[in-house]
Amino acid sequence: MKNEETKGIKAVLIFEIIGKPKEHLIQTLDEMIKRIDSEKGVSVQGKDIKEPILMKDKVGIMNKEKIEKNKDFYTTFAEVEIEVEEILYLAILMFKYMPSHIEIISPELIILSNNGWNDILNEVTRRLHGYDEIARVMQVEKVILEKRIRGLLEQNKKESEEKTKKSK
Repeated sequence: MKNEETKGIKAVLIFEIIGKPKEHLIQTLDEMIKRIDSEKGVSVQGKDIKEPILMKDKVGIMNKEKIEKNKDFYTTFAEVEIEVEEILYLAILMFKYMPSHIEIISPELIILSNNGWNDILNEVTRRLHGYDEIARVMQVEKVILEKRIRGLLEQNKKESEEKTKKSK
């Protein structure tokens, strides 16, 4: 075998979804699969969207408290068979659509040059930096909101004390 990167990788992605109404779940999965099929270097070969079931009917996975809390919600999943031109596109799909499971069907052996690894690792790094930036912004916003809430609570407490004094 030549020392070339492996092309034409086939995989199955599983996507799980929870929500209501149940028709919306099927529509959402179908639309997501169409978006996946339009991604660069990706071709959807097949799809199987399962009929939604009520969360309370999902046996053995959740405790009674979670079942009671989510009893009106439906759950379903889709198995999507894809072919990607190269492994980088599979890594991009993983971050963009966050399947609950990925299984590479073929080939058995994937050959990847260091340039291929560089592309994948740089994509992972780029995404991680993006998530880290979001987390930092949220931390700062949380501190600001906490300060505002404390200020409002103090203001509310003072106004309440003043009303009590006036009424006496």
